[in-house]
Amino acid sequence: MDQQIKNRAIQQRTGKISVLFILLVAAMGVFLLSVLSTITSKRHIPRQNAIVHDRSFRGAIISADDYRLSTSHKTYKAVIRGASLDPDKKTLFLKLFSIYSGIPEATLAKRLKDKRGREIKGNIVLSRTLNAKQAMQLKSLAYKLRQLKVFRSIKLSSGIEVLYGLDIVEIGESRQFPLHDVLSPVLGYVRKKSDGHYTRPSGQKGLERKYEKYITSKKDGYFKGKRDVGGNIIHDKNSIEKQRVDGMDLHLNIPLAFQRRIEKMVDAMKQRIDADEIIIGVMESKTGKVLALASSERYDPSHIRQKDIPKLDLKFAEYPYEAGSVLKPITLAIALEHKVVTPQTVFNTYNGKMKIGKRRTITDDEKFASLSATDIIVHSSNVGISQISWRLSGKEFRDGLLSFGLSKPSGIDLSRELTGRIKSLHLLNNQMHRANSSYGYGMLVTFAQLWKAYSAFNNDGIAVTPRIVDYLEDAKGRHFILSPSQGDLHPIGKRTARQIHEILKEVVARGTGVKAQYPGLEIGGKTGTAHIAKHGHYVHEYHSSFYGFANDKKGHRYTIGVLVIRAKKWHKYFASQSAVPTFRNAVRILVDQGYLIPEPVAQEEERTHKEIPLYGEKPSDTEVAAPILPPPPKEKHPPKVYKPKPQKVIQVPSRPKPKPKPRPRPRPTVDEAADLF
Repeated sequence: MDQQIKNRAIQQRTGKISVLFILLVAAMGVFLLSVLSTITSKRHIPRQNAIVHDRSFRGAIISADDYRLSTSHKTYKAVIRGASLDPDKKTLFLKLFSIYSGIPEATLAKRLKDKRGREIKGNIVLSRTLNAKQAMQLKSLAYKLRQLKVFRSIKLSSGIEVLYGLDIVEIGESRQFPLHDVLSPVLGYVRKKSDGHYTRPSGQKGLERKYEKYITSKKDGYFKGKRDVGGNIIHDKNSIEKQRVDGMDLHLNIPLAFQRRIEKMVDAMKQRIDADEIIIGVMESKTGKVLALASSERYDPSHIRQKDIPKLDLKFAEYPYEAGSVLKPITLAIALEHKVVTPQTVFNTYNGKMKIGKRRTITDDEKFASLSATDIIVHSSNVGISQISWRLSGKEFRDGLLSFGLSKPSGIDLSRELTGRIKSLHLLNNQMHRANSSYGYGMLVTFAQLWKAYSAFNNDGIAVTPRIVDYLEDAKGRHFILSPSQGDLHPIGKRTARQIHEILKEVVARGTGVKAQYPGLEIGGKTGTAHIAKHGHYVHEYHSSFYGFANDKKGHRYTIGVLVIRAKKWHKYFASQSAVPTFRNAVRILVDQGYLIPEPVAQEEERTHKEIPLYGEKPSDTEVAAPILPPPPKEKHPPKVYKPKPQKVIQVPSRPKPKPKPRPRPRPTVDEAADLF
């Protein structure tokens, strides 16, 4: 009996052990399956490696005196989660963020609400324009806000609680123009270009556009390595670092100190003569290095407004216009080069009025019976220069204009350049068309083309290409010089260039350019006052210009061009009243800043004149202002008669004509030459 009880107890114990064993095996099986599932399933765990990007910058634009005119910096955005911001500490957050970022509290408070005035629960971008300094300060603030428990944990739809704080994220690169409107529109402007994640500037005009290929960001850098539990990269032998490659810096030939003086001067001149715009360029005659290229119509590239849109175009190279009398020295140079005239050749100028055919008449402002080729330029005779052009064939004249670079790009390093227009050979074979082209009508040129052409008269016949940029510099300090798109020209020989050089000096000594005189310096140039054509007819609006040179005996030689667009004050539209004084003021600035050194005796003579300041400036105690010479007294000149050699005078035979019936006089067209200067 006892044995049976024992056997039953053993059986019961065995059964229990078996059940427990089975349960244990089952549990082990479940555990192993769970482990296997965990091993084989995709898991969202922090990566062992981390990478920090170091994005490259666009190159800077730097003046000759080492001022940064255009530069880049990184931009950041500040983001919070609306639902994470503790309502009780909202005021504290707004006040602290405003202090660190400089953004007003009221502005920040508006960004926390939607258009209907409801609190935003999702992501809120508080700013997208933070610079590196602000970003660093706000990152420090983010840590303090966590300590102050300004943010609270929120439960996601998955049931996980997450604490969002203040995040500062790098979003792009921004272009800065710290000196605002200085050297605009030459510098140009940029627009934002985004790939969806990162925004970079892209050049649109001026130097920013012209050198986009070279100054744009090249290659981003990064630092890659294993991370610790806090997410920080461990610096060891296994970490990888790649240096970024920034765009090249652009170094200009233009010194900021000189450029700014010129800009202030043309601003004052524009106001004085009530002009639409004044543009001026100063360059070294031998090298083409541009010392100043200024316009009175400037803008801040960082803040372009609606009214600035007309100012965006670079009128230096994008504004073709009829040049007027500044073309006369070029016409004479072509004739001298072909040896069909000499500076002493005398022409019958018919007391300032010469008829061609039945309806065409060429007139002069001053009346002379005859003039030498030199005096034709000095007194700006349309009648005389027309006859000089007739000594050339249409092909010789046209080829000569082309050799000076007219109707071709000048090669100046700006983003865009128009070529202008000269008449076809078919038209230039006609005497009337060749005549009015000889004094700058019926053709279109740009400031840059004439500026380059006139450098030939101060550089032994070589017309140099204006160069704004000196060199490009990479991160290693290596310098690179780019060849201009159009090289220098050699339109005339040394002898012809020197003859025109002397004639241009005569224009300043006793002609229309007397206001350009500066004692102790060699000054020469030519004035031009040309009607503006609208809808095929000339109107009473004018382009006034003066192109010439200023040299000293130390070897400093500069070619200077001035263009005045629509001077509206009475009689200020004459080049002698607008462009020439502007030229003279530029020469004075060259002297003041040591680029030109007048002869000592003449410099003392200059100081004895009545002190007249640059327009818009007040004379200081430490500066003796150089005077602007008064215009010569107007005299009535009787017709001057030279005794020319018969073979050197072109006579236009007169024919008896029946008296025409009176009829209304038609308005002059673009190709007519009545009442021209």
